[in-house]
Parts: sequence; structure tokens; C-alpha cells
Amino acid sequence: MMWDAKWICSTFENKDVVPVFSKCFQLSQNVKAAQLSVTALGVYEAELNGQRIGEFVLAPGWTAYEYRLQVQRYDVTELLKKDNQLTILVGKGWYRNPLADWVRHGQRKLMENPAGCTAQLMIEYEDGTFECIETDESWDVSESQVRFSEIYDGEIVDARIKPAYYQKAVVFDGPTHTLIETEGEEIREMETLVPCRIFMTPKQETVIDFGQNLTGIVEVRVNAQAGDIVDLSFAEVLDKEGNFYTDNYRSAKAQYHYICTSGTQTYKPKLTFYGFRYVRVNAFPSQMTINKECFKAIALYSNMRQTGRISSSNVMLNQLFQNVLWGQKGNFVDVPTDCPQRDERLGWTGDAQVFVKTACLNYDVEKFFGKWLQDLKAQQHEDGYVPHVVPDVLQNPNASTAWGDAAVICPWEVYLAYGNPDILQKQYESMCKWIHYITTHTTTPYLWTGGEHYGDWLGLDAPSGSYKGLSREDFIASAFYARSVELTIKAGRVLNRDVCELKRLYHNIVKTFQDTYFEYRTQTECVLAAHFHLAKDPHKAAAQLKDKVIEAGVQLETGFVGTPYLLHVLSDYGYADLAYTLLLKQDYPSWLYPITKGATTVWEHWDGIHEDGTFWSADMNSFNHYAYGSVCDWIYTKAAGIQVLEDAPGYQRVRIAPIVDQRLDWLSVHLKTRYGLIESSWRKQENMWRYDITVPVDAEIVIDGQTHRLTKGSYCFFLNQ
Repeated sequence: MMWDAKWICSTFENKDVVPVFSKCFQLSQNVKAAQLSVTALGVYEAELNGQRIGEFVLAPGWTAYEYRLQVQRYDVTELLKKDNQLTILVGKGWYRNPLADWVRHGQRKLMENPAGCTAQLMIEYEDGTFECIETDESWDVSESQVRFSEIYDGEIVDARIKPAYYQKAVVFDGPTHTLIETEGEEIREMETLVPCRIFMTPKQETVIDFGQNLTGIVEVRVNAQAGDIVDLSFAEVLDKEGNFYTDNYRSAKAQYHYICTSGTQTYKPKLTFYGFRYVRVNAFPSQMTINKECFKAIALYSNMRQTGRISSSNVMLNQLFQNVLWGQKGNFVDVPTDCPQRDERLGWTGDAQVFVKTACLNYDVEKFFGKWLQDLKAQQHEDGYVPHVVPDVLQNPNASTAWGDAAVICPWEVYLAYGNPDILQKQYESMCKWIHYITTHTTTPYLWTGGEHYGDWLGLDAPSGSYKGLSREDFIASAFYARSVELTIKAGRVLNRDVCELKRLYHNIVKTFQDTYFEYRTQTECVLAAHFHLAKDPHKAAAQLKDKVIEAGVQLETGFVGTPYLLHVLSDYGYADLAYTLLLKQDYPSWLYPITKGATTVWEHWDGIHEDGTFWSADMNSFNHYAYGSVCDWIYTKAAGIQVLEDAPGYQRVRIAPIVDQRLDWLSVHLKTRYGLIESSWRKQENMWRYDITVPVDAEIVIDGQTHRLTKGSYCFFLNQ
């Protein structure tokens, strides 16, 4: 990108104070059009004549900054006057965030750049001439009202302060070679929630309950005197006694400290965000009564369009779907993060690949994942290593199976969902490099052995003191090795690439896998062997899985690796009744158990809150973690039966093969595709099952094993129960 504007910063001694940059200018002619292009080393909010520019919150978003820094462009024609002031407020954001002290030397070097911005305002006059106003040493800079702002630690604001532009900005040598056009969805203020109750805890603390765990900010409206303070704290849950609980935030301070000016005023943080359901009022203007009208919660997430809807006769199943939606919204804040509240909030690759299929069904995330995968590609090493998190702030030297495989699985699932081969074209080299990494780093040809992995993370069969389930790490790694090679072959065929070597590699991997792993010791091992078609007899592997589930007391023991495919294997091989049993269970461990404890998002642990009301260890206990929400793809694709065809990606044609269950009176699923709305529903009607199916394209509809090949339209089928 061509860029002529200079980078500017402040020289404030107090580095915590957020600078605001200003440029005043006059216009002598009528304006035809005006566009502001801007980015920052941090996050910014720009205003023109006191009006906020655009809707992008936390711009320019989070990318692999050493390679890619997004520039935003805004039409500001209607905001211009004869006399103008353009201001840009620049906070630390992700760029200058300590990221829980995990930051390594490479990122620290990057952070040596000061907090600053660069911008150019291009004005076209009605007479055809142009003027460009750019950031340079002529700009003024002042300390702003924002005395502190940071992603983890929140924001401190003093509304009594009025910017005094008595200093000039300083020009510095900021990056220009990394500037790119904005690729992702804008983070925006998407929804507003009002308190459902305000109550006093047993500890006599005033707490606001918004009724929903969310990611965002709180807007406060008060009539105050200068110097009055509004101070809030955030929590996801209450403890067993009903008190405010924040231990699981770890070191994240999540501050909200606002010093009032005189009069009626409204404040909401501009440069940070929080993960919360509950808000504790630590300080408030004494002359005011704390009431619901004083507070609003504003949900922030990437501007995605919802495409999928699930509803049923089971109230708790409906709540599970809502929890999955809120988990996706709360963790799709420009990057697919693991959690939004504690001192982490990182783009874990494993979580993303686990959830990507469900993500593509719930929302249109083609643009969202396209941007994130470009960051993955940018930070992938020459030898093919894929980071554990993207953007990579951990810089762990050892790649992990099922995490690095996001380089292959995510682009393939995005391609299937939307039918656009561009995602494969952009990521194919990255996919091949990941295969090369495994091939050159294994200690056993045609398997992946000898690495360091997360294993079946949080598997319930984990031995005491371990987060890893009992499934063999080499088994998991070799299974995903095969899976990634298989999908890369499919991608290569779409792109008309030569995949002969990959096919030979895949053949050898499968043969070696079968010769080496001829017994399956855990539920997850059975799941992978059957679902990835690695077992010599997948039916036998699925039968073993069924037996292991029953032997465990009709409960799952899988973690991050096995859980996404568990119900698929059961239903694909004739055990749909058992799959429904696991889906509809309400006791621990199950998808519905957290709902019995009041969950409004998906938890990191099946038992984040134990049956007795106590908590899992505070060191890693997020109550907004979307990974296990991947179960929704089974509801879409097997319970409702809406299946994408590999030879007709994006639902150009579709297969509908619903699976009914007597424990549900009805199920209804809608999916908006690029070709129109697909609807699949079924219900009990007297002694019959009634199926109502609408397809916008040619379809094969399978009812009780009988296939009907039909054109677009709406259809009704009946089947004896």
C-alpha cells in the first residue's frame, strides 16, 4: 500500500495516559467528497468536529502486527464544516498489551514503537481539485481524559480534564511496509442489554445482573458533581453463597473507574472491553439512587450476519443453542479467542479448528476467518510450523497436533460452507507447509511421533493432576496428520494442483496407522479412528465407542479433540439413540449440565461449577469458552440433516437426511446460504412423524433410508412412528 502520511506520537512522561492528537483546518470551497484513512499502533477512536467517525470499535483490530497492520477508510463528507477539528485518541490496545507477561522478545521489540497513529484525509472539492491533510509534526497532542486504558486491565477516565493542546506531536519511524487494507469484519456495538435485577449480596455488595454472560462494555448515565466516582468490577458468575466471584479473571484487573464532571453525563469505555454477566458497584455518586435506568451493557463483537437458527420442543436444548451463539459472539472479537474475560483472550488455533464448522453454520464468517487465516499464514514459519495462537504472542517452539491443523481444517470448512475457492487459493501453500512440518519433524515415517502436544485437552479421562486425557498423543497426532493430508488433497483437486505425492503420502500414513494402532484405548481414540476413516473396520471402532460410552455410565469422557466428532460417529454407525442420550443428558458431564447451573454461555470445563456449587480451580475456569459448542454442527447436519456436498460446496446442491428421536416432540432448523434459505423440521403428529423441508436448490432428501431427488421447493413427508 502506498502511504505518504507520517507516524506521530507523544512524549508524555506518564506512558499510561492516553494521548489525543488534533488537527484544526479550514475549508474555503464546497466539498464533493472526503475520505479519512487511518491506523494506529494500539487502538484508536477518531472524531471530526466532535462526531465519532465510523462504527469500528477497537480499530484497527488485532493482526500479526509485524507483518500486517490494517488501515481503515471512512467517508467523512457529511461531517466536514468550514472550520474543522480532527482528533484521534490512541490507546494501548493489543499492540502494546503485555499479554499476561507471555510476550516474548520478538513482540517486545515490536512494542518499542511508541503509541501513535498515522492518517490522511483526502478532500475532493466540487471544482475538481484535491487537498490532502496528513499526520505530521504540525499536529497538536494533548493528554486526554483517559488516564489509563488496557485490554486486560480496563480503563480509568477523568471527565473533568479538558485536552489542552500545548504540545506538538513528534514524528517517528513507524511501519509503512506492513500496512494493508482492512480485511476482517469491523468490531461494533452490536446489542444493548438492560439489567434484569439489582441486588445486595450476602457480603452487602451491590451487584447488577444483566442476565447474560457477554463480551462488551457498560454505559453509565448519572447526574453527578465534579469529582464523584463511578467504579465498577466485573464477574461472570456468583459463588455458592451468592457473592461476587472474580478469581477466575486471574491477573486481569478489568477496571472501570470514571471520575465525573458536573451535571448529567453518559460514559462508556472506548478502548477496552470486558467479559461479564455481573457488575459490582464499588462507588457511585452518593446523591443518586442506583437503579436499572443508570446502566446498559453493550455487546461488542465482529459484525457477522446470523445464518443459522435451531429451535425444538426441549427448552434446555434451545438454551444450549443460545449459549453457543453467545459464546461465538463473545469470542469472535476480530480474532477467534478462547475466552474474553481473564488475562488471556488469545486466538488459540485448536479452539478455532474445533469450532469452525459450527461457526460457519451459526454466522457468515467467511470474511472473519479469511482475515485470521492470513495472519496464521503470515506467522507460519518457513519450515511449516503453525503457532499455538494467532496472532502469536506465545512463540512456543513446538507445534501441536489439532492446534496447528487449523491451517488445513479451517480453510477447508470455510470453503465447504461458502463455496468460494479463493480461501483455498490463498491458504493452499500454508496447508502444504503444515504437512511438510509434520513430515520432517516426526521420529517415525508416516506417523507423527515424538512431538509435544496438548493431547485430548481437558479430556475427562485425564489422570489426576493433568489437563490431558488418556488418549495417546502419538495416536492423536498421527490421526490428524492423516486428516490434514486428506483435506489438502481435496483442496488441491479443487485448485487443479498435482496431488500425486500427497496421495502416496496419505496411503502410507493410513497403512502405517492401521499397522501400528490396531486397538483403541479411549473414547477419543475410537472417535478419531472411525471419523477419519483410519480404522480397518470403522464399524467395529464405532461399536467399541458405543461400548466405552456405556461402560463409563452412559457418559462421555472426551476432551477438545474427541468431543466435536463424538455424536457424529455414534449416529453415522447406527447409534443415533445413544447420541441423542448424550446430547439430552442433564447431569454431569453433559452439554446441558451447565444450564442447570444457570449458564448462558458454554463453559471451558464440563464442571466449571461442581454439583455442590464449588468451582473448578480458578487458574483456568472460563465460563465463556466456545469449543464444546461445536456440538451444534451435529444438530444442524445430523438431527436436522442439512449436509453440504463436497462436489457442490456452499450448498449449490444439498442433502437433507434428518434423524428423529422420540424424546423431542419437534425440531426446526433454518440455514441461510448463498443460494437461499434451507429449512428442515420434523414433529410428532398423531402416530406419524411429519417432515417439512424447504430447499432453494436441487436436493436429495433422505427419509427413513429412502432417497428422494427433488428440485427447489417445499416438501412434506409422513412416516409412521
